[in-house]
Amino acid sequence: MQLEAEILEEHSKAQSLKIVKWVGKDPMRFKQLMQLFLHGKYRVTQRSAWMISLCAEKHPALIKPYLKKMLQKTQEPGVHDAVKRNVVRILQDIEIPPSLTGLAADICFNFLADRKEAIAVRVFSMSVLFHITRKEPDLKNELRLLIEENLHEEKAAFKSRGKKILKAL
Repeated sequence: MQLEAEILEEHSKAQSLKIVKWVGKDPMRFKQLMQLFLHGKYRVTQRSAWMISLCAEKHPALIKPYLKKMLQKTQEPGVHDAVKRNVVRILQDIEIPPSLTGLAADICFNFLADRKEAIAVRVFSMSVLFHITRKEPDLKNELRLLIEENLHEEKAAFKSRGKKILKAL
C-alpha cells in the first residue's frame, strides 16, 4: 500500500478504517503510519492523527514506543488541532508510563488553561489529568482550581466533564 497516497486520497471515516484495518496489529505497518504522523506534511499529519487514535483503541501496545514523540509533536508550533486532540484522546485510555507522567501533565495543564485551545483538546486534557491525579494526588488541588476557575464561562462539554471530575476529586 502506498500509505501516504491513501491518506491523501480521501478524508473520510471509511478511508481511515480501511487504513487502520491494513495496519492491524503489525508493528512495521504501524511504524510506517507513525512516521507519516510524526514527519509528514501538514495535511498527512492531520489526517493520520485520527488513524493513529483508531489503531491505539484496537491495539494499545503499538502506541507505547511512540508516546514521548507523540507528546512532543503536540508542542510543535502550528500543529493542527487534530494532532493535539487525538494524542490527548489516546492518553485518556492508556497507562502513561511514569517516565512520561510529568511531561503529559505539563502539556495537559497547558492545554486546559488555554482558553484558545479547541474545547475537545481541553476536555480530553481534563480527563488525562484526572487519571494522573490517581497516582500523583498532589496535583488534585491544581486541577480542581483550574476547573472551578473556568467552569461557569465554558461550553457545555467543558461544564459536563468538569462537574463529573470535580465530584470525583
